[in-house]
Amino acid sequence: MLHVLNAQSRMSSSGCKGKDSWPELVGAKGEAAATTIEKENPLVNAIVILEGTATTRDFRCDRVWVWVNHKGVVTRTPIIT
Repeated sequence: MLHVLNAQSRMSSSGCKGKDSWPELVGAKGEAAATTIEKENPLVNAIVILEGTATTRDFRCDRVWVWVNHKGVVTRTPIIT
């Protein structure tokens, strides 16, 4: 039997469904990056957050931190965390 999986149903390296890493967005504007992330994986909520801000340490398949500097530019690879 042949199984065809779409991008949303594939398991990523994180064990979550869909795309889980966006290295190509480093250097992009944070809000634009968040929009791209949610478009490419509608199962996640991309949250723009200023570098140095305290966050929870629990792992969730539906969350991506989009770390930005004071100019709103993405400073590290957004990943499911």
